[in-house]
Amino acid sequence: MSLIRVTDLSFTYEGSSDPVFESVSFQIDTDWKLGFTGRNGRGKTTFLRLLQGKYEYQGSIEASVEFDYFPFPVENVEADVLEVILGQMPDIEFWQLKKELGKLKVKEEVLYRPFCTLSGGEQAKVLLAALFLRENHFLLIDEPTNHLDLEGRQLLGQYLSQKKGFILVSHDRAFLDSCVDHMLSVNREDIQVQKGNFSVWFENKERRDAFELERQQQLKKDIGRLGEAARRTRNWGDQIEASKIGCRSGKYEKNMGARRAYIGEKSRRMQQRRKNLERRQERAIEEKKGLLKNVETAQPLKLNPLSYHKEILVRAREVQVGYGGKTVCGPVNFQVPRGCCLILDGKNGCGKSSVIKAVLNRSGAGGTEDGGAESPDSRAMPVSAGYGVRRSEETDMDPEVVEGILETGSGLKISYISQDTSDLKGSLEEYAARWEVEEPLMKALLRKLDFSREQFDKPMECYSEGQKKKVLIARSLCQQAHLYIWDEPLNYIDIYSRMQIEELIRTWKPTLLCVEHDRAFGEAVGAERVRL
Repeated sequence: MSLIRVTDLSFTYEGSSDPVFESVSFQIDTDWKLGFTGRNGRGKTTFLRLLQGKYEYQGSIEASVEFDYFPFPVENVEADVLEVILGQMPDIEFWQLKKELGKLKVKEEVLYRPFCTLSGGEQAKVLLAALFLRENHFLLIDEPTNHLDLEGRQLLGQYLSQKKGFILVSHDRAFLDSCVDHMLSVNREDIQVQKGNFSVWFENKERRDAFELERQQQLKKDIGRLGEAARRTRNWGDQIEASKIGCRSGKYEKNMGARRAYIGEKSRRMQQRRKNLERRQERAIEEKKGLLKNVETAQPLKLNPLSYHKEILVRAREVQVGYGGKTVCGPVNFQVPRGCCLILDGKNGCGKSSVIKAVLNRSGAGGTEDGGAESPDSRAMPVSAGYGVRRSEETDMDPEVVEGILETGSGLKISYISQDTSDLKGSLEEYAARWEVEEPLMKALLRKLDFSREQFDKPMECYSEGQKKKVLIARSLCQQAHLYIWDEPLNYIDIYSRMQIEELIRTWKPTLLCVEHDRAFGEAVGAERVRL
């Protein structure tokens, strides 16, 4: 056991006027299992890089352990997995690696496959298993669940719960609860460390925020009351002071000295009372300034979905989806009723995204005038460019319905969010114009999702992955549609923004077909799940 001490840490990116961290101090134990949370763009990944010594900073970071970052870059993705691991960590024992992979239910034969042929989930498990074999190393694990299905997340959570000595950046609440014993949070004004899992941390934060909000309201009343009392006391004191002059005729003149002394003492006391009231008011103002600095505001999002004229927007019956006549998934049965949130569930690589793209393609091809489907053996036409669907990297083809019946309603307007953010380049203004959405509306939505105004002036290439995802979500919310199709929209999205999106869905009840592995999200919106 040892400590990692962070003292007076300050860091600002070159060319930026906004500090990422300013005079931050805290310490953590190297045996802890730390969950790391905070709004997108607050510097979580930046802090991990500072621990690795990749940037120059002010202050000090003291540690007796070496830091390993997940995921580490793989230069030769065509090499076998074992070669990749041994190239990075030549001193690990083969039997230990097999044992670790077994805990993650990864078969030994994976080690002899080219790294590039592994799914994202398999790659994550292999790299993590290898990293945990290094002694006296502290792991910096950055968003390991983004390529994992629900089952994979549960398995990885169980695996990490048996380990120690890591910082885990994740926005999956259930996942954090399953494997951490301390929370590290990047707040608006500072970084805080607290014992407990995410639920304990969040409950304590809500209590603290509620107390500060209540205290702020009380202080507002106190400040007003004390200010009014000080003004009244000042006026009374001025009136008493003015009364020293006067009463100069005959019978009062011999008592004038004593009377003036009495009035002077009374005036002095009134002025002292005024000063006491003003000091109390100043203390209340200072206390009020110290409140709510770390309270996260989450303004409600708005959406105006179009109402479709039929109850069922999409229906799949014994559908098998493939490429070039070769089946990759199915048969699958589901329907998407108006106002329903339907989540396609299943293991990585089972074809969830292919099914979504087949729906998009079928909608782009149109149906019969009465909303029925084309013949099941007809080849699906490519979806219109407006959806932003990319062709399969493996086949360079669009998915098609190989067997079964896939029906989409006629005249169906769809807003689509892809997993891919690589096309987010240039300015927000150019992006809004390209998608023909209202720029002020999109920026207003981004402000509610915790974008600062300074972010609007930056090219989108400079955004964090979470901020890029928020751009996609804001654009989709600007589009009026009958059906919203979102493919893993919450990857990299911070917890507060997830809650805003959950509230949006509960309030506006859009018809939503999506792929999403965040269990808490599905439960919060009352989604139906279809297992592929």
